[in-house]
Amino acid sequence: MFELWSQAHLIWRTLEIKNLVDILIVALVIYELLRLVRGTRAVQMAVGLGLVAALYQLSTWFGLTTVQWVLRNAVVYLGFAVIVLFQHEIRTALTHLGNNIRIPFTNKKRQANPFGQEWYDEVVLAATTLSSEKTGALMVFERDVGLKQYIESGIRLDAKVNYDLLVTIFNTHTPLHDGAVIISDNRVAAACCFLPLTQNPLISRELGTRHRSAIGITEDSDAFAIIVSEETGVISFAIQGRLKRNQDGPGLRRLIQKAMEPWQSEAESAEMEEEERERERDIDEIVTLGRDLSRSSRTEKIREGTSA
Repeated sequence: MFELWSQAHLIWRTLEIKNLVDILIVALVIYELLRLVRGTRAVQMAVGLGLVAALYQLSTWFGLTTVQWVLRNAVVYLGFAVIVLFQHEIRTALTHLGNNIRIPFTNKKRQANPFGQEWYDEVVLAATTLSSEKTGALMVFERDVGLKQYIESGIRLDAKVNYDLLVTIFNTHTPLHDGAVIISDNRVAAACCFLPLTQNPLISRELGTRHRSAIGITEDSDAFAIIVSEETGVISFAIQGRLKRNQDGPGLRRLIQKAMEPWQSEAESAEMEEEERERERDIDEIVTLGRDLSRSSRTEKIREGTSA
């Protein structure tokens, strides 16, 4: 035990700060890679590559010359194969890396000139209306990462965000209802846009093309999306490749504001949530009062009929 402690103490004394930094960087890189590939098909591919590496090591130990020669020559093309097989994961990793490194002038637009909140209500009202009518919809909201290539795939509009426009676009009798609406710089940039589908094999099979497209675009960029199911009318909110389902109007508005205004302090957010809860309580009280009055009115009518 003393010898083990002495060796550990010796290693610690000879360890320099640059070595600690080196170890920390490698650990962070491995952690980020594992976090990115978790829940994707890259896990199975990585297992396959690991089996190939293990087979090569076994061929070396047991002197399997032919197997060793084949695997050694295959390694030359392995780098290209990894790029092809993991192109989606590599693109996603680089996008997330760019999102985490904040360069002041790249997101100056959102910090110096925050979006007004008027269009939040327009979007929420449109989503809840489409939900009540069970009309399918997909709205994507650009943030720091540009969506120009997807905007160009649709029909340019460059119109102000408002309830009437959004409901009209997704009306099944209009030619623009297929595809996604992309909102950029507080404007409806384009409609009928094509989006990438998610490659995540863990996504539920009950989710349709709209939901898969929403998850796909939020995996490839920092955008967020609002989806209205055509079959059930359920409103969903997608961000960072994750789906938050069964949203109502107030909850959807909070999610939009949180996504568009990340600079907002926690105190302000808590205050707004408390105000929202108070409004909801007031509405519940009004509804309860209305029910009580209606029940009292029915009781009086029954008594009058009985006495008559």
